[in-house]
Amino acid sequence: MIDTHSRKYFNAIFINIAKFFLLLKLKPLYVTLFSLIIGLLGAASFFMGFHIVSLILLWLSGLMDVIDGQMARLSNQSSQKGALLDIFFDRVVEIAYIFAFINTASSESLLTLSSSIILSMTIFLTVGAMSDKKSKKAFYYQAGLIERTEAFILFSIMIIFSEYSTYIAYLFASLILITVFQRLKEALDILD
Repeated sequence: MIDTHSRKYFNAIFINIAKFFLLLKLKPLYVTLFSLIIGLLGAASFFMGFHIVSLILLWLSGLMDVIDGQMARLSNQSSQKGALLDIFFDRVVEIAYIFAFINTASSESLLTLSSSIILSMTIFLTVGAMSDKKSKKAFYYQAGLIERTEAFILFSIMIIFSEYSTYIAYLFASLILITVFQRLKEALDILD
């Protein structure tokens, strides 16, 4: 929801960072890979007890995830390969954080969270592949209550209040399930 409705307010910042990276001769794919590495280091940091470092790395990873796509569009280097790796690496970082929470949250809550993400991504990717609707990105992106920024906010809350991460994981999963039903309803309308 934040990504869909608020990005326009921050887009100039993202474009300027993307232009700077392009001046440094960085390729969008390198920034995508950098985002993955930073995200994995963030998850490992949480697992090792460095919660503030984990929080910073999570958001830096998220920033790089936004910048890589901006770079690709500005430099006409958008590709299906880049879009695939971007989406795949996003899920790898999310999985890494879910594993990192294994010491602070119940396995049932993390399994519930993982299952809700699987359902959400199934609809998201299927509609993106099947829809004739256009987007600035590689395929149609469905808006929803929980998008990438909201996920980062909830992961951040789990990091900051790790002693309550079981309850936060259940809340997170519930909000994702609302998104699943939002996207399913829209999907049925689009594909009707």
